[in-house]
Amino acid sequence: MQITKFFSYLLFSSFILISCSDDDDNNPIDSAIQIENRQPLGSSANALLSGGTFTGLTVEMVSVQGFEPTTTAVNAFKQFLEDRLFKPDGITINQRSVPSSNTAPFSIEEISEIENNTRTLFNAGDEITVYVYFADGSKEDDTNVQVTLGTAYRNTSMVIYEGTLRQLSTRPNAPLLSTIETATLNHEFAHLMGLVNIGTPLQSDHEDPEASGHCNVPSCLMEAAIQFGSGMMGLGDMVPELDAQCIADLQANGGR
Repeated sequence: MQITKFFSYLLFSSFILISCSDDDDNNPIDSAIQIENRQPLGSSANALLSGGTFTGLTVEMVSVQGFEPTTTAVNAFKQFLEDRLFKPDGITINQRSVPSSNTAPFSIEEISEIENNTRTLFNAGDEITVYVYFADGSKEDDTNVQVTLGTAYRNTSMVIYEGTLRQLSTRPNAPLLSTIETATLNHEFAHLMGLVNIGTPLQSDHEDPEASGHCNVPSCLMEAAIQFGSGMMGLGDMVPELDAQCIADLQANGGR
């Protein structure tokens, strides 16, 4: 059957990654610092949203060389954070590039190990940090009809499969790369903020019963599958936004 519409899926994954020892955990002081950033997905939702414990946010964006996100997407992502988080000391995005791991396609365990080897910023004082890795490949279980654009897998960790995003952006009638990047960044960070019902309690019944962790409101950013172009959402190069029910959840948990 010929597929005539452009589909791109943002699939939610929750992995609690716990190990007895890692190569980078030999220093007990470092381990104590890092453990706060190695907790289950959604467990830092209030800390990210509110200005109580942490008054500032630093996002460490680590990209494989040649797979850096567009400036447009980074700026739009920062605006999304400013619209939803209470951080009176501001939001800082630090970007740097690293060599390829040459391990694509990736399992989430491989992404976790890359984070262990490349993450340099952790919670400190009144500053909470989030790690975002832009990978030069795809998730290992992608198919011809369904691909994963990003995964939030720890309380302050997420991966963007930039290799996949770039392939999608070259298809006929596809959205701009910056649009796909922005939607993916916003979607995955919203999981870190506890949406949907994974750390931020529901204020109304809008979790998709067929896709845990996602919203059942059509056209919401937190739908399990986001469709661009002339498909059901009709968004073209507009980035999907959070619907009112998702925003109400965030506001009840300390966000804007």
